[in-house]
Amino acid sequence: MIFSMENYTKKYFITTYGCQMNLHESEKIAGILTSMGYSLAKSEDCADVIVFNTCCIRENAEDRAEGNIGALKQLKKARKDVIIAVGGCMTQQNGFAEKLHKKFPFVDIIFGTHNLENFKSLLTKKLAQKKSVIEVLEKETEIVEGTPKTRTSYPNAWVNITYGCNNFCTYCIVPYVRGRERSRKMQDIVSECESLIKEGYKEITLLGQNVNSYGNDLPDANFPTLIERISKINGNFRLRFMTNHPKDFNEDLIKAIASSDKVCKSVHLPVQAGANRILKLMNRKYTREDYLEKVKLLRKYLPDISITTDIMVGFPTETDNDFYDTIDLVKQVEFAGAFTFIYSKREGTPASKMDGQIDENVSKKRITQLIDLQNSINRKQSESYLGKTVEILCEDFDEKKNMYMGRDTYGRMAYFTSENNVIGQFVNVKITKTGGISLLGILQ
Repeated sequence: MIFSMENYTKKYFITTYGCQMNLHESEKIAGILTSMGYSLAKSEDCADVIVFNTCCIRENAEDRAEGNIGALKQLKKARKDVIIAVGGCMTQQNGFAEKLHKKFPFVDIIFGTHNLENFKSLLTKKLAQKKSVIEVLEKETEIVEGTPKTRTSYPNAWVNITYGCNNFCTYCIVPYVRGRERSRKMQDIVSECESLIKEGYKEITLLGQNVNSYGNDLPDANFPTLIERISKINGNFRLRFMTNHPKDFNEDLIKAIASSDKVCKSVHLPVQAGANRILKLMNRKYTREDYLEKVKLLRKYLPDISITTDIMVGFPTETDNDFYDTIDLVKQVEFAGAFTFIYSKREGTPASKMDGQIDENVSKKRITQLIDLQNSINRKQSESYLGKTVEILCEDFDEKKNMYMGRDTYGRMAYFTSENNVIGQFVNVKITKTGGISLLGILQ
């Protein structure tokens, strides 16, 4: 057993699929493994524990996960002591754990989203027995505080404020695999942020499926108040949050953003579609008029606010006219960026049973048109930076470009050279060249 090996550092390797929420949960798994004496391996080949943290929001992420799990069959044959664990949204789906175990019997541990914090006991149990450990809780548990974390995104740090979702958009599997919405206590969140800032983190991103509804299940707590509390913490740092839901995005929150010198002047506000008929079918609980009014209100308090969004094309029954409504909305808002997707049928959601599923070729044609439009908007906005000097938080070094990189308060990425390592520092960069969504500049 690997626990009895002397003078050997046990190693782990984690593969993450999906969004920032999943990335942060992988940091928790890494923290648990680190607390057990493991260190990060350079690859799966030299790891004692291999973990797949999966996503099922879109079919391609699920397919990639299964393909990569299957590819480890030969490694498991050659190294019988290696532990392979699979968890996350994919395994939380009803009946999926049993299906996965049948398809990949060499997988040692299968767990879900509701018992991630219990990974230490799952691994300990597996190390003490030969048979696989399969534990996927059907219902969400109480929020567990104090889970160790091995953070991997310095100078940025992710902080959960809510878990689960109550919205039940008809295309989305999240409420079924992450459970009902639960909010962390405000003081626990503020204390975590205070600790991160003392540790030297320069940007904190608050995470939740719908951060705007934070506190609905708590007495005397709401998202604008949380923003105000965190903004009062001493230190030079930035604050971001995602993701927002337009139905809960209100004037109090906008005022909190406008009055804070810490909150980035960038808001991610997913619209999903520009046609009222489609929004209703999606169960989004707002109209295009509602959405445009929120944008108008945002720009009243923050004229230069950067607004990004999510847009889906090819939702069941979407007509050309519905799609043109989306195109029209994009032209009106002029988003600073958009994550665009073709509707992906997810079993177990109401949309998967709807008539009028759109032909893939039609969806591809529509998304190409949408991307072309958004790219033209991005180029125009990037060109407005030429000659300006902007404050950039340097986040990393791009080895391919041989340049440092970081974002401004509006979320725009800039690349620049520096003789010194400036990762984690706020620097001034004069923009000399622009690309589609990125900038090139000179360190001042």
